[in-house]
Amino acid sequence: MISEQSWADAELIWDFHQMHHEPRPCSVAVGLGSHDLGVADATVDLYRRGMTPLIVFTGATSRTTQERMPRGEAVHYRERALELGVPPADVLVESKATNTGENILFTRTLLEEKGVKVESILLVSKPYEERRAYATARKLWPEVEVVSASAPMTFRHYVDSIGDPRLVIDMLVGALQRLQLYPQQGFMVAHRVPEEVLAAYRRLCADGFTGRLVHAAAP
Repeated sequence: MISEQSWADAELIWDFHQMHHEPRPCSVAVGLGSHDLGVADATVDLYRRGMTPLIVFTGATSRTTQERMPRGEAVHYRERALELGVPPADVLVESKATNTGENILFTRTLLEEKGVKVESILLVSKPYEERRAYATARKLWPEVEVVSASAPMTFRHYVDSIGDPRLVIDMLVGALQRLQLYPQQGFMVAHRVPEEVLAAYRRLCADGFTGRLVHAAAP
């Protein structure tokens, strides 16, 4: 049973993780691979709205996705986009990245190899990964404008869509830990975390939502 305090703390962190950017036209949309096909759907929605002429899906597999997406996260995302009517020529795949830093660096390399001029990117992630992805891109691709995007939904709606509240809260807590650790390790730019968000984070850790905490340096 998850307490009302834990729900409230998780919602506070959920809101902090989102950048609240207004989507606008960009050179390319970059969909970050994960267990959540909603990222692919959100990327396609932006494409259909004329926000980008080109999509790159990036991601290999992880322990979370190896059974659900055995061909690789980016490959499954592309298949989803084609099912939704995106022309094959408008969807590129980067299938080797295993973390957010590699997502950015390998996508950058792919677009350079394809001769695509990039001045701005729509960086599409899970809702609670927006700030982490943005901070990573600003560090590793500083010369481009970065606009964060995700599927528009409330925390409760997202939990219902995943079906596992504890997993989602673990993910929120883990993402916030990385926002505090990784700038010191050179993986992302620093973002100030408000004290009330840190207090919520500490309470959730004390309540056992620690399944996605890291104990080693990795982007």
